[in-house]
Amino acid sequence: MLDIFDRIKQNPGPLGQFADYAEGYFVFPKLEGPIGPRMKFQGKDVIFWSANDYLGLCNHPEVLEADAKAAAEYGMFYPMGARAMSGETQQHQQLEKELAEFTQKEAAYLLNFGYQGMVSAIDALVTRHDVIVYDADSHACIVDGVRLHMGKSFTFKHNDIDSLEKNLARATKVAEENGGGILVITEGVFGMRGMQGKLKEICELKSKFNFRLLVDDAHGFGTLGKTGAGAGEEQGCQDQIDVYFSTFAKSMAGFGAFLSGDETIIRYLKYNLRSQIFAKSLTMPMVIGGLKRLELLRTRPEIKDKLWENVNKLQNGLKERGFNLGNTNTCVTPVFIQGTTIEATLLAKDLRENYGVFTSVVVYPVIPKGMILLRLIPTASHTDSEINETLAAFEGIKEKLESGTYAEMEKQMNIEYKQM
Repeated sequence: MLDIFDRIKQNPGPLGQFADYAEGYFVFPKLEGPIGPRMKFQGKDVIFWSANDYLGLCNHPEVLEADAKAAAEYGMFYPMGARAMSGETQQHQQLEKELAEFTQKEAAYLLNFGYQGMVSAIDALVTRHDVIVYDADSHACIVDGVRLHMGKSFTFKHNDIDSLEKNLARATKVAEENGGGILVITEGVFGMRGMQGKLKEICELKSKFNFRLLVDDAHGFGTLGKTGAGAGEEQGCQDQIDVYFSTFAKSMAGFGAFLSGDETIIRYLKYNLRSQIFAKSLTMPMVIGGLKRLELLRTRPEIKDKLWENVNKLQNGLKERGFNLGNTNTCVTPVFIQGTTIEATLLAKDLRENYGVFTSVVVYPVIPKGMILLRLIPTASHTDSEINETLAAFEGIKEKLESGTYAEMEKQMNIEYKQM
């Protein structure tokens, strides 16, 4: 009989196989200092493009003051216990009320963490008789939520409405046979490639098919729409999103998440969401701090304006220099480059060591083989100087890419490895 630990040792996984080489630098890197446009990495100052602090609220003085006062008054653990048992407070209810109003929904429900919250929400919304239809490029939290589903599920090609329609036709037959319904799941903003989900087109299919729509808008909340209510507001279909989800880990510069929708559905989720029923209540500093963050989203539109000013400067500058940003129409700024995994690490190290620019680097299996994705996340806190320095750095690596410098370095590494 197989020892499962032996299997794990023999096959550490697609990323785990690079642990010895990558850990501490490319994976699990240690950034030091206050979160902001500039941080320290390996003892050097770098321009930091990997935080999701879109609105620069991490170190906003009003946010820091609200967090500190709440921690001083309540500590870091209050309230004790799960909300359903002993963890309910007036402040939790107030934040939910304001989140519902902000996202133009009847009610909202706070979650401790985004990832677990989405997994659990999917589990709660469907039974084994129901069918899930979801975008093929969905975030891992959606994929894992679908894995818990005991019924049938179909994927549609990324942002492909024809593919969605075909799969809705298949799902309708299965749902009718099983006496169930259909849940469509997509994202407001796809966090790697930066494209908005085609929410409006998906909603238009409701006239032809009977389904409900769950949207993960983690990257859209606070960044898109006239008021910052997200991708649905941006596309004019927020009212047709049946269950809206977002995390606090991006524009809200914190932790936790929330769901919003019709009062009846949110009430159902409150009583059936296992990740919340059996988990400790969201701590008071984050709840009170969340109220302050949401206040800033509502009352300081100039922050979002500054974010988009920086986004446009960075993205236009990269395009002018010949870089491929794909089809992004959001703040997420992906730079697609042809190359191997080793070239990706050499390129990223060059940016960090010699140009003082820290970006996330993404390779296979997240994107196809032969491609490198450098993902930059502009924030309202970045300065013109930091944007210009970064554009100059990308000019430098472009010359090396075109001259084959990184490919030659990889070739030399392979020769040295074979000689060992």
